[in-house]
Amino acid sequence: MKIKTVGIIGAGTMGRGIAQVAATAGCTVALFDTNQEALDNARASHEKIMNRLVEKGRIDEDKKNRILSNITYVDAVSAFAKADLIIEAIIENIDIKKKVFQTIEKTVSESCIIASNTSSLSIASIAASLDKPDRCVGIHFFNPAPLMKLVEVIPAVQTSEITLNTSVATIKEWGKVVAVAKDTPGFIVNRVARPFYGEAIRIFEEGIADIPTIDYALKGLGFRMGPFELTDFIGHDVNYVVTETVFKAFYYDPRYKPNFSQKRLVEAGWLGRKSGRGFYDYKNDEAANFYGKQEPNKETKLIKKIQDRILVMLINEAADALFLNIANATDIDTAMTKGVNYPKGLLSWANEKGISWCVDQLDSLYDLYREDRYRCSPLLRRLNEHGKQFDI
Repeated sequence: MKIKTVGIIGAGTMGRGIAQVAATAGCTVALFDTNQEALDNARASHEKIMNRLVEKGRIDEDKKNRILSNITYVDAVSAFAKADLIIEAIIENIDIKKKVFQTIEKTVSESCIIASNTSSLSIASIAASLDKPDRCVGIHFFNPAPLMKLVEVIPAVQTSEITLNTSVATIKEWGKVVAVAKDTPGFIVNRVARPFYGEAIRIFEEGIADIPTIDYALKGLGFRMGPFELTDFIGHDVNYVVTETVFKAFYYDPRYKPNFSQKRLVEAGWLGRKSGRGFYDYKNDEAANFYGKQEPNKETKLIKKIQDRILVMLINEAADALFLNIANATDIDTAMTKGVNYPKGLLSWANEKGISWCVDQLDSLYDLYREDRYRCSPLLRRLNEHGKQFDI
């Protein structure tokens, strides 16, 4: 089935971004929201973005007008009657999503695919709310959707082969890189990336290093932003909820345990850049650590210790995702480089550092803490025993 008409539910940042992607690819798009102000803001945002692209010479006036004319802004789901594909991009609340899906199914055709842009919720559970659950699939874009190349496509146990294949083909036609992931908490990116935030905060809470130093260390590895800068940018209300969701969904596995430091920020309303304060203070347009303005400690031994600990925890998570068949090795590495701009794929990075180095680092951490959080992936041990590397 060729996807020509698309409905987007939710005119927030993600919904309007997905609408832009689909419209640019030539689809007819209906962007739905019950809030008229959100629709007006989406329209103004699209016009501003298109004008900027014209100014930069990325597109001409004709293409701008074609893209904008492909999008209609609607406040009634009846506009979805002829849609081939619906993508929901609303609040991360499974009960609300289920109600929305049930409403949409009564409006769309029998062949229409109904997808969720959820970043961590169960696609199987969402699909179960439908009379035809085989039409449901996860299609997870990354923010900002027009710029980020990766899209995770997540089939539920109920998802039909035609739904999956059509979804993958469509997203590729839209110019995106697809990684197919198993329907498990966090899928690929939001599962594998947890140690980037969690282990960084753990290092801070232990008093090993302060916030600017940890950010400096990770940027020294090639990450565009440090973990504290990034959580401030994402918003602690969003980042903490994903961490908590993954932790609960994995039956309270200590590897995904949230941190009190971030929980207290959420409770205080210090949500990061959008509230003016998070791990850093942005109120005077100058990022200052809220414990007092500091310069990072650039002592080589400390920086190396921070880098090695967080990197090996990320590698271990990627290895376990492969061990548990969450995705294939190529998709895992692609997901992290294209979805969250990691400087290298983590499995390729493991090969570069050496599998034995990974095992030794993890065993050293486990020997010190005796926490299951630091257990080494069986796949890393197996590769190390046989002198092999990841096949990327």
